[in-house]
Amino acid sequence: MATRTTFRRSAEEVRAIIADLPARSRENLITLWRRELKDHPPRKMSREMMVRILAWEMQAAIFGGLNAATRKRLERIASGASLRTPAPAVTPGARLVREWNGETHVVDAGEDGHFVWKETRYASLSAVARAITGARWSGPRFFGLVARKGDHASGSVQNGDGHP
Repeated sequence: MATRTTFRRSAEEVRAIIADLPARSRENLITLWRRELKDHPPRKMSREMMVRILAWEMQAAIFGGLNAATRKRLERIASGASLRTPAPAVTPGARLVREWNGETHVVDAGEDGHFVWKETRYASLSAVARAITGARWSGPRFFGLVARKGDHASGSVQNGDGHP
């Protein structure tokens, strides 16, 4: 990949160069790449990809590149790591409490990984949430173990002795 460099051009000059990139020949793009990025482009890189990378690098140098969170996410994607955040583990004996439609629901986490609600065993919190609501919910989200940005978790977790 290209090495980031500092472009000594105004934003207007960079915009003009970027607008002209698609019209340039492959040889001209290689010359620009070498001069501006102080590196050689990969030998088999397509002309279209060179245009895109040059445009990105020039804009990033002038206007700023990716923020840290985006860089970290892209690194996780590149490494093959899962992008899903695992639901927090519920320890055996934990008690989950959630109010839904004016009724308080209590779910106990069993030693065998199952959950008990109203004396019925369920294989997952999502199955319990579905039984309570009649809709397909993420169990950890329904019980407030995870929340999306802007959501306010409404469940609570208690340890085996009934205390949070």
